[in-house]
Amino acid sequence: MGDPTEPPDRRRGEWITHSTLREVYSSWWMTLRIDDVERPDGTHTEHEVVRGPDAAGMVVLDPDRGVLMIWRHRFLPDTWGWEIPGGAIDPGESPEQAARRECLEETGWRAGGDVRHLTSHHPSVGLVNQTFHIFAAERADYVGTPSDLNEAVEVEWVPLGAAAEGIRSGSISDAFTQLGVTLAMARAGYGHHL
Repeated sequence: MGDPTEPPDRRRGEWITHSTLREVYSSWWMTLRIDDVERPDGTHTEHEVVRGPDAAGMVVLDPDRGVLMIWRHRFLPDTWGWEIPGGAIDPGESPEQAARRECLEETGWRAGGDVRHLTSHHPSVGLVNQTFHIFAAERADYVGTPSDLNEAVEVEWVPLGAAAEGIRSGSISDAFTQLGVTLAMARAGYGHHL
């Protein structure tokens, strides 16, 4: 039997959004607003809410070549690093279609073979509503120069051991990449590299 002080439709421990008090900023990329949120103990708080587009990425793992990755600069933490290709899901696109498109746009390689869903996760569950989807492909075919020149300085097949070492050392610091490569290696039987 539930707590008699809780509304009958409220689950134990649930946070409830009552209203948006104000929108601070909105663009095609994201929205920042302040919501009136009721905590499980019944108290209210003004909570910052960031809303952005869902995203999808592709881990292409080839036992002979390694992991298909892009070398890029991230201006927010001011870091350089290897990442899997990925980005926002366009309207009308499935997560898998987006992952395939992003792979081709950012690397010039088309993901092929058996493409499997690895995971869907919330990258910053306490702040942002986004869901990230990661897929894995067993091979890719070279099509040509990447069409999105703003994403990668280099496109390379990073050897499995080097990718695993980058994750362990933190030189591969992108969580999307860390999770995707770790899961893809484990699923493909290359967990010993990790």
